[in-house]
Amino acid sequence: MESIKKIYRIGYGPSSSHTIGPRTAAEEFKSQFPDAKKYIVTLYGSLAATGKGHLTDKAILDVLGREKTEIVWKPETFLPFHPNGMKYEAYNETGECLKQWTIYSVGGGKIADENTKFEEQNIYPHRHISEILKYIEQRGFTFWEYVQEFEDKDIWDYLYNILEVMKRAVETGLQEEGVLPGALHLRRKAMSYYTKARSYKASLTGRTSVQAYALAVAELNASGGMIVTAPTCGSSGVLPAVLYHLSKEHNFSDKQIVWALATAGIFGNIIKSNASISGAEVGCQGEIGSACSMAAAAANQLFGGTPQQIEYAAEMGLEHHLGLTCDPICGLVQVPCIERNAFAALRALDANLYAMMSDGKHLISFDKVVETMNLTGKDLPSLYKETAEGGLAIVGKPDII
Repeated sequence: MESIKKIYRIGYGPSSSHTIGPRTAAEEFKSQFPDAKKYIVTLYGSLAATGKGHLTDKAILDVLGREKTEIVWKPETFLPFHPNGMKYEAYNETGECLKQWTIYSVGGGKIADENTKFEEQNIYPHRHISEILKYIEQRGFTFWEYVQEFEDKDIWDYLYNILEVMKRAVETGLQEEGVLPGALHLRRKAMSYYTKARSYKASLTGRTSVQAYALAVAELNASGGMIVTAPTCGSSGVLPAVLYHLSKEHNFSDKQIVWALATAGIFGNIIKSNASISGAEVGCQGEIGSACSMAAAAANQLFGGTPQQIEYAAEMGLEHHLGLTCDPICGLVQVPCIERNAFAALRALDANLYAMMSDGKHLISFDKVVETMNLTGKDLPSLYKETAEGGLAIVGKPDII
């Protein structure tokens, strides 16, 4: 299993698979043919169906140049390797094709093709939480110490930087007003929610503030701002909201928060390794469900949960999002995506509380829920996997569009 650094990537929204991945592919292709006279980029399947809403074309054109790049959209064509396919072509001044390159954005900002062999280096010797639990129990560790055991020495510096970007995303988003880009003309809510939250009684201020923090990051992501994939752009508001809240309201130190980030990363890594965090592959359960699971694990650790209680909190965070569809209206990472970040952040805190009340024993393990999520994702029709061709994307589409 690879480094948790791959779970936490700093980039510009609104989608790790639809924005960061295509941008990375464009940069790699341009590095091979920087002097090409013309580029043609064909987008397939889910990438084409919701690409305009995800600013996929903008990400590519910003790299290759608007004046010499043509984008071709083929949403009805699904290439066999992955729903998010792209074909890059470079031409010289005589019109000769210098190269065709088919590549896929496979989630979390990664690109790959049929021959790609990711050099994971197998930093971690285990692929299941049950194995990790056994390992740390034998040594008296908790999950962050497990991370420290196998990661490079710079892991804490890396996670401190991640935490700073997360904080900045919350604080930046709270200072923004106005309408988000796109055909929905959706107004930002984070600032007004935060203002209202401070007028409530103490019992409600915390929960409503968490909603505001999640909205702040999700809205920043939707407008193309800088965020951290946790584990994806579309779910980037959940973990920062929970951690920002716990730091501010419960006075946890940055050191404690960074340890919690490490723990969250392990659970996200397990999901990514044994199932998927890509909405195009398994629906929103792989994005929001994973983010909720990670945030629940982080919160439980901060409040002193045992490894078993941490595992239980993470299990609930994912289990209670099973079957969640990815059906964004107009392909924008706005409705229902932004609200889902807010609700998942609260659900993560509820999962933490429920687990803390228990002794950590429960019937369905985290590993079994990950397996179930993967099976459920495979059974979901493509209509509900980021294509914007089913569910809310159809029923909820405003008449004016």
